[in-house]
Amino acid sequence: MSYGSSSGPLLAATGLRKAFGSTQALDGADFAIAPGEIVAVMGPSGSGKSTLLHCLAGIVPPDEGTITYDGRELTALNDARRSALRRSDFGFVFQFGQLVPELTCAENVALALRLDGARRRDADRTARQWLERLEVAELARRRPGEISGGQGQRVAVARALATSPRVVFADEPTGALDSLSGELVMRLFTEAARESGAAVVLVTHEARVAAYSDREITVRDGKSRDLTLVGSGTGSGTGSGAR
Repeated sequence: MSYGSSSGPLLAATGLRKAFGSTQALDGADFAIAPGEIVAVMGPSGSGKSTLLHCLAGIVPPDEGTITYDGRELTALNDARRSALRRSDFGFVFQFGQLVPELTCAENVALALRLDGARRRDADRTARQWLERLEVAELARRRPGEISGGQGQRVAVARALATSPRVVFADEPTGALDSLSGELVMRLFTEAARESGAAVVLVTHEARVAAYSDREITVRDGKSRDLTLVGSGTGSGTGSGAR
């Protein structure tokens, strides 16, 4: 398996198996991502790609296989240590944003920082900087119910990146958006991630979204296959759709 960086994988999984009842979601899947790399995980509905993401992020433990993050075996950590890792090192962007409706956009972005121990003033300043970076600074005082879906996803991206995570997990981040809003979200998301140096695990079923990545992994029937995007390398994803 090739990586977009000579430094080797930051996060890697080998032989992952996960079943939900009689349904085998993962059946020996492998994965690896290098620091600063954007990897698209593609596959049809029910292929196991979201289960792979949840296992890699330490949300769902695999039945078999190993996951290592920065030299540590993630599968050997208890729930409390995995939760702490998700607060400090991992960021998350989901299909519907999952913003807290009672909080303003700035408060939503600052929430992750506050949970990680930041002072209110510092968290608010960082949140506003990230909202500006994602071109939604004017929404700082608005609540999620007062903004569009595309704006909400940019706020969600700001929240994910505000804690300076080493890995961001994005599960169908444009799945609820129209094509124009989706393109804007992906452009800003990948630009901000590359500038911050975060690796991105990008689950999608859309080729136009996968085109922003450096490398593509397909998941089918719980098994993974590594495909290198033609003509691409770290930092070269452009969103053009070219293969």
